[in-house]
Amino acid sequence: MLSDFFRINLPYGFARNENGEWMAFNREYLPLGYNNMDLKGLPGESYLELPVYTKYKRIPEKLLIELAEETDALERNDTGEVIRIFLYNDKTNPLSKTIGGKQLWDKYFEKVKKLSYLKV
Repeated sequence: MLSDFFRINLPYGFARNENGEWMAFNREYLPLGYNNMDLKGLPGESYLELPVYTKYKRIPEKLLIELAEETDALERNDTGEVIRIFLYNDKTNPLSKTIGGKQLWDKYFEKVKKLSYLKV
């Protein structure tokens, strides 16, 4: 079970379903705000019956690449489309007490800021 507001309510990543809709997921791969591990699935393939996916007008691949923490933090399907990205990893987690504090938070919130301009 997740233990704090950041891991439960702020995005760890985003995933696209077969319909081209996107959902934000938390540190346990659950929709934002979810904290029940019995519901755990794979974003983009699970939670399809829940209203947690949104159809955006257009998300440029360049933006998804910018948002992904590293090249291995971006997953593609068999046709090469981006289906999942991660905004941070264990080394760049803003809550990390051993590394970078304010810089990591600034970097994370810059990513969230870019996402806030997406239109439906």
